[in-house]
Amino acid sequence: MHWSVRRFVVLLVPVAQAAFVSVPIDAQQPSAAPPPQAPPFIAASAVGDTRVVPDRAMLNVAVESQGESAAKVGADNAAKQTRVIDAVKAAGVPAAQIRTSGYNVSPEYVHEKGKPRITGYRAHNNVQVEVRDIASVGKVIDAALAAGANNVGSVGLFKANTDTARKEALQKAVTKARMEAEAAATAAGGSLGTLLELTIEPYGLPQPMGRVMLTSAVSGVAPSPTPIETGELVVQAVVRVRWQFVPGQR
Repeated sequence: MHWSVRRFVVLLVPVAQAAFVSVPIDAQQPSAAPPPQAPPFIAASAVGDTRVVPDRAMLNVAVESQGESAAKVGADNAAKQTRVIDAVKAAGVPAAQIRTSGYNVSPEYVHEKGKPRITGYRAHNNVQVEVRDIASVGKVIDAALAAGANNVGSVGLFKANTDTARKEALQKAVTKARMEAEAAATAAGGSLGTLLELTIEPYGLPQPMGRVMLTSAVSGVAPSPTPIETGELVVQAVVRVRWQFVPGQR
């Protein structure tokens, strides 16, 4: 009787183990649902622009001098540039709108038998002049030349306030982007839905229709007033937009 009980217990162990192992793992955990698909969308980008007339100018006015010694050429250059600055002020430009942007005195060399030899010195003094009366730009240039400036160049024209023009350019860009997106949606058999994203590109400086450049190396009074044609500036705005695409009913 004792022997049969022990055998009965031994036979139960593999049966219990088999019952435990036979439970499928997948049955213990519910299967994960597939991720939802992103709704279709239509993306478009567009550029809007508005033209404005510049009302200010930035001039670079320089005096270059040459001499046998650094001290002499520096003193000569300083005297000439002082006269130029005084003439620019007399032409109606306040001191706050005149800024020194570059100055240097450097030796000039010739090479003899492979060795450099200093033959003299050159001084260069450059000032930036902001002219806020666009009609007087030519007058300021002529005054600087008459006072001894021998290098005038890079006349940059700009507009002081372009906020209104910028807003108009943005409106044009968004309208254009929507028109293109609507045309694409219609061609695809649907329509535009909710606005998903609208990105405005970083602000860029207004671009001139034609770059104004003036370079002069003439000292003395100009034979005739210097003409400056302002033309127009283009204020641009770039946008990137996404709308939800609503498929048409079939």
